[in-house]
Amino acid sequence: MSDFTLNASVRNDLGKGASRRLRRSNLQVPAIVYGGEKAPQPISVEKAAFYKAIEDESFFSSVLNLVIDGKSEQVVVRDLQRHPYKPLITHADFMRVDATHEITINVPLHVVGEEKSKGIKDQGGELHVLSNEVQISCLPKDLPDFLEVDISNVEMGTTLHLSDLKLPAGVTLVELTHGADHDNAVLSITKPKGRSEADEGEGEGEGEEGEGSAE
Repeated sequence: MSDFTLNASVRNDLGKGASRRLRRSNLQVPAIVYGGEKAPQPISVEKAAFYKAIEDESFFSSVLNLVIDGKSEQVVVRDLQRHPYKPLITHADFMRVDATHEITINVPLHVVGEEKSKGIKDQGGELHVLSNEVQISCLPKDLPDFLEVDISNVEMGTTLHLSDLKLPAGVTLVELTHGADHDNAVLSITKPKGRSEADEGEGEGEGEEGEGSAE
């Protein structure tokens, strides 16, 4: 679990106009923190640190330390609203987490071993990633930044499913709790589409014969 700290302050000037003024100042991002036993609280987050943090993929699958007017809260990102065409975050949603309660969150899948994969290196197969992230449930202390999928020994013609993923202790895949029919595929290594070299050779030969007949 990565360590991210964001500084924020309580936002008392509310409404769309207030949010626009906040964004125009180019120093703060309007946001809200909710969940737990406390009431939802509008806040503004320091923009520079926030924009730097979201460049890190693990930011979105980590428990964050949100310091609001000097008081720290543990949160996760629930939603980011982006400008339709400008590279701007217009609003952020954070959800409070409790160390004693499991949270449900999406984490990315990292495929490793591609350079020495049997199905790719030795058998000439193509890798198809069918899912870039999965939804997990765990206590905050067990939250991984990502799940690793090692394809070193995966052969061509193989499809890996959720049930094939290796999970850290305390982590559950949410989809699999709904039954075996939710054991979705996450990646496959297949034979490349298109004709083989032999097929191409036959095609060339047929073309040459056809030209000779025309003469």
